[in-house]
Amino acid sequence: MPIATRTSPLALAQAHDLQRRLAEAAGAEDAESAFPILGMSTTGDQITDRALLAAGGKGLFTKELETALLAGTARFAVHSMKDVPTRLPDGLEISAILEREDPRDVLLTAGEISRIEDLPDGAVLGTASIRRQAQALALRPDLKITLLRGNVDTRLDKVRSREVDATFLARAGLRRLGRAEAERTPLETSAILPAPAQGCVGVEIRTGDAEAEAILSKINHAESQVRAWAERGFLEALDGSCRTPIAAHAVLDGAEIHLRGEALTPDGAKRWANETRATLPELDPAAAAALGRELGLEVKRAGGEALARVVAETG
Repeated sequence: MPIATRTSPLALAQAHDLQRRLAEAAGAEDAESAFPILGMSTTGDQITDRALLAAGGKGLFTKELETALLAGTARFAVHSMKDVPTRLPDGLEISAILEREDPRDVLLTAGEISRIEDLPDGAVLGTASIRRQAQALALRPDLKITLLRGNVDTRLDKVRSREVDATFLARAGLRRLGRAEAERTPLETSAILPAPAQGCVGVEIRTGDAEAEAILSKINHAESQVRAWAERGFLEALDGSCRTPIAAHAVLDGAEIHLRGEALTPDGAKRWANETRATLPELDPAAAAALGRELGLEVKRAGGEALARVVAETG
């Protein structure tokens, strides 16, 4: 039962983690034989000279993997959920979410600075994320934003060589790669709200693949799924993509969920934010998604025509 994955170091680390979990759930002695990894280069990986928002957005990291699923070449596709569009191709579904890692961002510099507020005047911040750009400029309009793409090591090298003064990386990815930078002080969500479902790894299958679904049901992490669905519901209501500055973060305390979400203009000059709390006795992902959509619609109404223009121009 092959696992389709991107071939970046982080994607492969996530695929090998999934492979191990699947083998344990299925009682397979040889994980590599039972669940071979099918490494693929996606369109998003191949575009390195411009921001992905100029080339089509989130689906660029999933299209080839989903084609393999639909063709039957793969039975599973493993994704970083922050890269997955809210609308999937017909015949496919996200069947499991693995236990979530820390969703917070880390600000990385060549020195000890770990807060945006402490960067020097006019510092150069490298990022390819329109969300991070907008949030940083909301706090520090004087920052100079430059495009910075590539894998974790590529971006870290740019900081070490001082080609840029700072960049953002997801703490989840740094942890999964075992990088020492994961121990740097993360940015609190009160300052920088993460991307919807950041830190979550999802597994996509063909709808109706009962065998794959049965195995995945043993490794699905219910709490992480509920949080991811709430945040993705918020994103869906705003018609957002990776080209629209949108952030969301859900926290569970027993059956109570606390969801915060925001949308911004790319220059960070305007921000529309709101939050909600609710009780989900059954930890129902569908109810969480509905809650997220409701909050998203509230933010959408508050933003009115100004926010609609942002979505139209960037989405």
